[in-house]
Order: sequence, then structure tokens, then C-alpha cells
Amino acid sequence: MSLQKPENDLLLRAARGERTERTPVWLMRQAGRILPEYRAVRASLSGFKELVETPEKAAEVTIQPVDLLGVDAAIIFSDILVIPEAMGLPYEMVEKRGPLFRDTVRDERDFDRIRTAKAEDLGYVYEAIRLTLDGLGGRVPLIGFAGAPFTILCYMTEGSGSKTFSTARKFIVQRPDLAHRLMDMITESTIVYLRAQIDAGAHLVQVFDSWAGILSPADYRTFCIPYLKRICDALNGTVPVTLFSKGAHYSYADLAALNCHTVGVDWNTPPEAARQAVGPNRTLQGNLDPAALYGNGKEIVKATTDMLRAFGGHRHIANLGHGVYPDTSPEHVKIFIDTVKSFRHE
Repeated sequence: MSLQKPENDLLLRAARGERTERTPVWLMRQAGRILPEYRAVRASLSGFKELVETPEKAAEVTIQPVDLLGVDAAIIFSDILVIPEAMGLPYEMVEKRGPLFRDTVRDERDFDRIRTAKAEDLGYVYEAIRLTLDGLGGRVPLIGFAGAPFTILCYMTEGSGSKTFSTARKFIVQRPDLAHRLMDMITESTIVYLRAQIDAGAHLVQVFDSWAGILSPADYRTFCIPYLKRICDALNGTVPVTLFSKGAHYSYADLAALNCHTVGVDWNTPPEAARQAVGPNRTLQGNLDPAALYGNGKEIVKATTDMLRAFGGHRHIANLGHGVYPDTSPEHVKIFIDTVKSFRHE
């Protein structure tokens, strides 16, 4: 586990609920297609997966936003789908289509091809973390991450991305026994993976439940909360944990009851409503609409300032309400970051 305190520890202090001189800021998907420097590195390789699986290159693109944008944290460049691959279900990343699994899990026989992942299955990620920490030189914290069990189940059953994930939803309705069996395996794999990221030096970890919003509140409490609780309990006492359940605004109070430090807020949820649901003892992260960065400089400054005021200045990490869109201007991203860094609450 990393014991080195970064020079800029605003993110860690905010996550722990300590007072900070200003609001820390980083962006989901900050290491990615918005940066020409990232595109140049990716173009030198066969594609996205080779970049994820090449520690030196993954570390290089992880550090780029720190150098080029001035964010207060780096997030390791990887993908949530490394977990199903480590479990025996490989994926491809198809240009302009997204992830594709040739095999899926839909009945009992499909469990013969998968297993609970071991830490050593994902050694390239931990090596990328170690190389990134060397490159950062203690400047800012490094965030590790994984997909939430339900979101991973969506891909393992559907076989690709989807607007509705109707196959995944049918699976949990018609075969809840198998759904819980699969979620159990994913959860154990994720705990092993996140612990290994922390052992490699990650200062904070985030769990992304990207498809939480397709579930009803009742299904969310059945198929998500118990598994997120197991992850949080397993990591309790290590590093701060952030839970981000996109589209599941009804889940904030349940998430805040878990052993986490921060609850991510998407842009569809007013900050005041999120704070009321979460209470005073959890940090909130978010939640500027990514589309706001398509505006002009004055509009971005106003939207960012309004967001910061709405969160109130304490126990808040500034971010977007989801990942930055790939056609966003890096200059506009920089305006957002600089506005957060210069803003002071009265």
C-alpha cells in the first residue's frame, strides 16, 4: 500500500472530509481522446487494448492530463472490461462500435468458461500504476478504479454495449439465481483487483456503476447494493473509496450508508438534492454537465461557478457528471479546471 503523501493532497483531504483551501478537480476520461498527445500515443499502437495492456504507454497517457491540463489527480489508464477478460471472457474493442464479447454468460453451461480472477491475471495494470507513480514523482494522487459488479454483468451477458441492456435485464429477471452467482464471482474478482491496485500504490479507488440507471430502485437494492457493500467492507481501512452510480439518483442514501468516502453525482441530479440524500458525512463528486464544455469561455466559467456554489465548498470534489466527451476542446477543459482552481468560497 502506498504511504507516500503527494505534494498536492487536496483530493485525499476532500475525500476524507478535511478542510481544503480550494476545491480539488479532475475529470473522468481525462486521459483520452480530447488530447492530441493521447491520440498520437494510441496511433503508434494497434489500438485501444494494446495501449491498456502496455504499462509504459498506459503510464504515459495517465500522466498527460496532469502535465497538460493541471488536474489535481491522475487516474490510471485502463478499462473496466479487464475484469471479465481476467475471468475468462475476452473482449475486443471495435472502432466506432465499442466493446464486443464473442462469448457471453446466459445459462449454467456458460459458467464452465469463467472463473474468479486472480491478482496476477492483471499484472500489467499494477505495473502501469508503479510506472505512473514514478513519473508523477509525488506531485498528485493516483486514482485506481474498477467497474461495479452490475455494470460488468451487463457486458458479460449482453456481449456488447447497449442503450437498454435488455438481455442483461432479462437475465436478472428470469435467472436471478445465476445473476447472483455471476455477481458473486465478479465481486470477488473486483475486490482482489482493487486491493492489488492499492498495494501497487493507488491513493484512492473509484467504482463505476455506469449502467446503474437502467434498474428500478428495488432491483438496484437487490442486485447492486449488497455487492458494493462487500467491496467497500473489504477495502475499509485502506484508501478512500468513491462510488459512482450513473443515473441512479435514488441510490445516493443507500450508497452513503456504505463504507465509502465519496459519492459521485451525475449532471441530472441537483447538488442540493444529492447533499440532502447523502448527508453531511460523505464527500460529493461532480457534477458539471459534460455538454457545458461545448459553450464559450464565459459560459463555461458561469456554469462552473454556479456548480461550485451549489455544492457549498466543503466535502466536494469538482468533476463532470460523467466522462468528458471526446470532441471537447482541451482549451475548454482547461477553462473549467482553471475556474475551479481559482474559485474561493466566501
